[in-house]
Amino acid sequence: MSPSLAARATAELVGTALLVATVVGSGVMATRLTHDVAVQLLANSLATGAVLVALIVSLQPVSAAFNPVVTLAEVVLRVLAPRAAVALVVAQLLGGAIGAVLANVMFDLDAVSIATRDRTGAGVWTGEVVATLGLLLVVLGCARARRPDAIPWAVAGWIVAAYWATSSTSFANPAVTVARTLSDSFAGISPASVPMFVLMQLLGGAVALGVMRLLHPSPPSPLEATDG
Repeated sequence: MSPSLAARATAELVGTALLVATVVGSGVMATRLTHDVAVQLLANSLATGAVLVALIVSLQPVSAAFNPVVTLAEVVLRVLAPRAAVALVVAQLLGGAIGAVLANVMFDLDAVSIATRDRTGAGVWTGEVVATLGLLLVVLGCARARRPDAIPWAVAGWIVAAYWATSSTSFANPAVTVARTLSDSFAGISPASVPMFVLMQLLGGAVALGVMRLLHPSPPSPLEATDG
């Protein structure tokens, strides 16, 4: 028996909330423990990779996308109805906002503090295309290989690597991007930087779908889960 839409939306909300709480919270903790930016990024990336494995493994039987780009890809691949996708994306966005607020509160910051860190420029935008392209290729490739058990580890591996390999530090997720505007901390992004980030993430997702259609021209099997 397939999980109900309510159950799937709840899983997406809770999962995205815990993902964002980890991304933001580990960033705050890192900056309080060290002034070395490289160590801060290392701590942030490892915490993000670890929580992705934990959340995807535990929530995968219900729903574990935590990412509107992945959910939209499922619609394009006709494995998810548009109406269901709307509910899941709303849950992801709401969950992300909750996660950012929780992180702020845990570290005795204002519950909402609008981020002031601008992340802009052609290089950074290109980084977001690459980060999202890689993420979607990992998710779709594992699903195509009928290896849903590999998705948590593959997604975490890509995200940790992309934190370091891309100029944008791999947001690769519109829900997480929007949520990170609510914390003026290490992981924050100014609201003015968000539109181009989301556009580049959608572009990266579209390119990934095109590449997968070339690699696997036959109809895809349903996606099992994803990320970051």
